[in-house]
Amino acid sequence: MFELIFLIALSLYFIQLIVFTIGAGKKYPKISEKELLYITVVVAARNEEDNILDCMQSLNNLIYPENKIEIIIVNDHSTDSTGEIIESYIKDKPKFKTIVPSESIGSLIGKTNALANAVKISKGEIILTTDADCVVSPTWAKTLASYFQDDVGFVGGFTTQQDQNTFSGMQAIDFVYLLTVAAGTINLGKPLSCIGNNMSYRKSVYYAVGGYEGLPFSVTEDFRLLMAIHDFKKYKIIYPLDKDALVTSKACPDWKTLYWQKKRWGVGGMESDLVGYSVMTWSYITNTALLLTPLFFSLTALYLCLFKISIDYFFVKPVFQKLNLKMKLKHFLAFELYFIIYVLILPFIVLPNRKVKWKGRTF
Repeated sequence: MFELIFLIALSLYFIQLIVFTIGAGKKYPKISEKELLYITVVVAARNEEDNILDCMQSLNNLIYPENKIEIIIVNDHSTDSTGEIIESYIKDKPKFKTIVPSESIGSLIGKTNALANAVKISKGEIILTTDADCVVSPTWAKTLASYFQDDVGFVGGFTTQQDQNTFSGMQAIDFVYLLTVAAGTINLGKPLSCIGNNMSYRKSVYYAVGGYEGLPFSVTEDFRLLMAIHDFKKYKIIYPLDKDALVTSKACPDWKTLYWQKKRWGVGGMESDLVGYSVMTWSYITNTALLLTPLFFSLTALYLCLFKISIDYFFVKPVFQKLNLKMKLKHFLAFELYFIIYVLILPFIVLPNRKVKWKGRTF
């Protein structure tokens, strides 16, 4: 009976990954360089003194028409030297500007309010967002902006993480895995997630759906905005797998930080619909069966375990190759163990309470 349940769950899990792969592989047309729209890049930074300089340096190296770009760095009431670092770096760089949010737009708080304040003063029709702990490729902005055909309202991009050791390496694989699922579902017309450190949208569409102030509060504001644009149904939402739009973020430095990141994402995931919950369910059952295999050991169960690990590997490996990234086998094996553990315990972390600690604030 155990082997049968495992086989059924694994079969559905396998089918899901095939569907995600097909969706993530969809190609989209681009506009020419002369058609590129004016863009505003927004970074919300709170207590990022260790990261913000690298981020701004990468943004300064963006390849984009100089008369069509501005970069807004929002100092979200940092209590460290983030503000001084920003001011010092941008003082002789006219395409940069910085603000400290002086007002709460609607009932917004935290990062969402910082982003809304930046959009409010932005000049660009296309808003691109990344995070202070990220560095972007020189082609990032131009690549995302080039996908904005007249009928496109939202474009997402892939993010990886600095692969310095096994702990950060497994997180990098987790990012690519989850974003391949996100890209696959979005490109097939059923958005389930996205990531705010590599996304872009039309400002006119943002205001058409009410802006952040018109949306219910969420600790995953990027997903909430994505779904609002999806429900608007007047523009396409696309997520191309394009190495030229790659963003690299710093991995969580320790287990405590990683815990709160996963809890925040888990709380945000509770806003999903039936399709989202079905995807999570089959993943949960499959990983549970994998963990229970030693208790119901048989050759069949062992083969099913090996098959599950293999399909995960061949799901993420081609994406790494398309992004010109290297994936180490030991990091993948660490990811598999980590993936099993967090998939199984996340419901028990999220369901009892939805308290989230994020950037020194509690939500």
